[in-house]
Amino acid sequence: MGTNPLELLKLMQNLKKNVGDMQEKLSEIKVIGTAGGDMVEITLNGNLDVLKVQISPDTINREDSHVLEDLIRAAFSDATKKAKEKMKEEFGFATGGFPLPPGLFGG
Repeated sequence: MGTNPLELLKLMQNLKKNVGDMQEKLSEIKVIGTAGGDMVEITLNGNLDVLKVQISPDTINREDSHVLEDLIRAAFSDATKKAKEKMKEEFGFATGGFPLPPGLFGG
């Protein structure tokens, strides 16, 4: 029982289109990562570009700058995790049932 080459070609064309659609939608995805009880917020898009960094004025203190640095790092990690989860949700359909390669969206 061989695979029909025409069906395989059609499937590959659909996959190529879906990947193109995915790339377009990545810039539309927006997630917000937070840390320190929302004292620091970082907004990313699906390309993992930082769109916005918001820091509560109560957080800014020269003596505790290392705390702020840790909060920014934690908010960025939170936003990155959320972006990867959102990409998995958004694009699971695009592969037509084929499993995504391990690590494609971070795990």
